[in-house]
Amino acid sequence: MQLSAIGLGCMGMSFAYGPTDEQESISTLHKALDLGVNFLDTADMYGNGENEKLISKVLVPNRDKIFIATKFGFRFKDGKASHSGAPGTYFDGSPEWIKKAVDLSLQRLQIDEIDLYYAHRVDPNIPVEETVGAMADLVKAGKVKYLGLSEASPESIRKANKIHPITALQSEYSLLTKDIESDILPTIRELGITLVPYSPLARGLFSNINDVQNFGDEDFRKSLPRYQEEYLENNKNLARELNDFAASKGIKGTQLALAWVLNQGEDIIPIPGTKRIKYLEENIAAVNVDLSQSDLKTIDTILKKYPNVGERYSEGSMKLVNN
Repeated sequence: MQLSAIGLGCMGMSFAYGPTDEQESISTLHKALDLGVNFLDTADMYGNGENEKLISKVLVPNRDKIFIATKFGFRFKDGKASHSGAPGTYFDGSPEWIKKAVDLSLQRLQIDEIDLYYAHRVDPNIPVEETVGAMADLVKAGKVKYLGLSEASPESIRKANKIHPITALQSEYSLLTKDIESDILPTIRELGITLVPYSPLARGLFSNINDVQNFGDEDFRKSLPRYQEEYLENNKNLARELNDFAASKGIKGTQLALAWVLNQGEDIIPIPGTKRIKYLEENIAAVNVDLSQSDLKTIDTILKKYPNVGERYSEGSMKLVNN
C-alpha cells in the first residue's frame, strides 16, 4: 500500500486533549479516508484501549484502505488512563506482556493483523533485544506485519535492527523539537528506517497557545513546561511571529509548521493529530505548501529569537525518551 504523505494521529479523539466527541471523531476518520489519508496511528494506552475501539468502527469496514499502526508498553497501575509521566503509569517492555498486549489490541481493533506495531518506548530495565525478539515472534505468527520503535536512542535502534528489521521510528519532531537531528535522524537514514514524527505541530502551540488558560484539568498539556511560566511567554511571542509570517504567505501557522517537517525529507511521514474535520483539512493542505530557501531562513531566524521554549515533557516523561 502506498502511504499518504501525512498520516492521522488519533490520540486526541479519546485521550489527553480535553473533551471528546465520538461521532465527530468518526466523521473525521471517514473524512480522512475521503481525502486520501490512509495511515492511522493509535496506541493501547490512549484512553486505556478506547481509542483502538473507536478506530475499529471505521477500520473494519475499510480494512483494505487503511494502514493501521498501534503501540504497546505503557500500563496503568489502577487501570485509569493517564499520560506517560503520571505516577500511576509505568512501562512494560517484557516479552510476557507483549504477547498479551498484541492480542488485546487485535481484539479492540477487530482485525487479524496489525500493519505496524511499535514499542511505545524502550524499557530501561529490559534489553531492547529481548523486547524486539518478542515482537519479531509476532511477525512470524502473522499478528503483525512491520515493527517500529518510538523515542529510541541510536544505540537501541541499531541493536533492535540486528534482531529484526525496524521499519519506522516514531519520535517527536517539530519546529520546537529538533533533538533527533544530531544523531537519531542520521542513524535511521543509514539503516533505511522511515521517520514518523508525532506532535509535528508542537502539541497545538501554534493554534492554541493563547487558550492555555481555558484548558480543562483533563488536558495533559497543562503539565508541559512549554505551557508554563516563562516558557509560556516565550512561546506566545514565538507563535505570534511564526503565525504572522505564515499569514504573509496566505497560510496558517499550523500549515507552515507542518510544511517545514515535510520539507525535511521524503523519508518522513508526519502524523498530526486532530479530532475535527476543519483542522484535518487544514493539515492536509500543508502538503501543497512550498517553502523556499528564503522562507526556511526566515523561520530559522524567528526560532533563534525565542530560544527559551522549555522542555517538551515533564521530568517523569523525559526519563523514558532516548533510551
